[in-house]
Amino acid sequence: MRQVPLREFRIRGEKALASVPKGEVVLLSGQKGPVYYLVPVQGDLAIGDKELRRAMAMASLQESWRYAESRGLDKLSDEEIDEEIRTVRQQRSKSEIAPLELSSFKRAHWP
Repeated sequence: MRQVPLREFRIRGEKALASVPKGEVVLLSGQKGPVYYLVPVQGDLAIGDKELRRAMAMASLQESWRYAESRGLDKLSDEEIDEEIRTVRQQRSKSEIAPLELSSFKRAHWP
């Protein structure tokens, strides 16, 4: 995998990728680290699209897990999760128009 500065790619476009062998994945990096992957399309586009969507979904899940861990939410018991769900559902059933109130757990743990 080759790494190309994002600034260079923005300025030079395709020319910035001239040294990258055909079919190789490129990592575009910004000032704060890796930003994007450029993945070449090979073979069946439908299969490639499915694999890309799966990878994006996994990345999103990992981000959610890191967020939950940073807030201590990964330590919730099943009972606490069920109670949070019940609270939200009760609020929704009272009024579909009124904004949801945060439960006491969320007020204490979420920004």
